[in-house]
Amino acid sequence: MKIIVAIDSFKGSLSSRAAGETAASAAREVFPEAEVEVFPLADGGEGTVDALVAGLAGEVVRLSVTGPLERPVDSRFGFLPAEQAAVIEMADAAGLPLVPEEERDPRRTTTYGLGELMLAAIERGCREFIIGIGGSATNDCGLGMLTALGARFSDAEGRPVGRTGGDVAAVRRIDLAGLHPALRECRIHVACDVTNPLCGPSGCSYVYGPQKGATLAVVEEMDRAIKAFASLAEETLGVRGADVPGAGAAGGLGFAFHTFLRAELKPGIALVLDALGIEKALAGADLLLTGEGRMDRQTAMGKAPVGVAKLAKAKSRKITAVALCGCALPDAEAVNEEGIDAYFPILHLPMTTAEAMEEETARRNLKQTARQALLLYRAAQGERRA
Repeated sequence: MKIIVAIDSFKGSLSSRAAGETAASAAREVFPEAEVEVFPLADGGEGTVDALVAGLAGEVVRLSVTGPLERPVDSRFGFLPAEQAAVIEMADAAGLPLVPEEERDPRRTTTYGLGELMLAAIERGCREFIIGIGGSATNDCGLGMLTALGARFSDAEGRPVGRTGGDVAAVRRIDLAGLHPALRECRIHVACDVTNPLCGPSGCSYVYGPQKGATLAVVEEMDRAIKAFASLAEETLGVRGADVPGAGAAGGLGFAFHTFLRAELKPGIALVLDALGIEKALAGADLLLTGEGRMDRQTAMGKAPVGVAKLAKAKSRKITAVALCGCALPDAEAVNEEGIDAYFPILHLPMTTAEAMEEETARRNLKQTARQALLLYRAAQGERRA
C-alpha cells in the first residue's frame, strides 16, 4: 500500500511539513506495512518559500531590502542549490502587512524590493525563478521592480521618474539597455491565481486598489496612468500584455513580468506541484492525505488541497483523497465535487481559536483525526476484500 501525504500549512499553527509529518505518523501506525511519503504543500502564496525549501533541500537567504514605503525591511528568498533556483514571495518585500493601515496609499508604494531580491538571487547563480505575487501593497505596474533590475524610465523632458505607483503617470520613455544581462538567461515562473486584465472595471486599480488604501478618485487616476503606461510599453517592446489573464495581478506586476521579462504566468499550485515532483510519487498511490487550516468554497476554486487532489485523480481513479482541516465552513462541501472524497475537521472539544492553534493541541487533534479517518478507510477496504 502507498500513501502520499501533502498538507498545506495550518497558518499560525503548523507548518506544511509539521502537519504532514503528524498525519504521516498516524498513517504509519494504522498501516505499518505501507509506504508513506510526505511532501510539503503550498499554492504560490504565503508558505511557498518554506514548502519548497523543505521539499527540495534548499535554504532560506535573509537580507534587508527596500520595503513598499521605501524604508528598509527584513526579507528573504528560498535558494535551491541543486536547481540553481530561487523561490520568492513578493509579499516578503512589498506585501500589504508591511504597510500600517494609516499609511496605505498605492500611489506611495513600490515593488523595488522585489527587484532587489531577484538581483540577490541572480548574484547567487540562480537562473530559474518561482515567484508568488499574492498579497501586494502596490499598484506600480512593476515600475519599482524593473527599476531595481536596471530599467530606466523618464518623463517627457528626459528626467528619471520615481519608482512608486504615483510615478507611473509621469513615464514617457522606456530604456531597457541597463537591465541586468543575466535576465536574458533566466526563466521566470510567476504564481498567479487571478485572471484580471490590467485596466478597466476588472483591472488592478478598480478591483484591488481600495483594499490598498485608494479612494475612488485615486482608483480612476491610477487606472488612466497604468493604461497609458501599458500602451507605451506595448509600443516600445512590441509585446501585447494588458489583456493577458493575470496582467492585473499584484497591481500590474503580472503585466510587467509578462511584457518586460517574458515570464510565464501560471496557477500557483501547478507551479509548486511541478517543482516538488509529486506527480511521479502519486503514480501507484492508494491514498492521498491533504488539507489546510480552513476549508471553504475558496478551497474548491483551486487552492492547494484541491490542486493536489485533482492531480492525484488524474494519475489514477483508484486513489482516495482525504482532507483534514482546522475548521470547515458550510460551503466546504464544494470540495467533494473537485477531487476530495471526504474531509474531516480536527477539533474534538469546544475551545477558543487561540487554544486550537497552539502547536501541541493542533498536532494532537490532527493526529487523532487522521487516525480515525484512516481506521475508517481500513475498515472499508476490508469490507471490499470480503
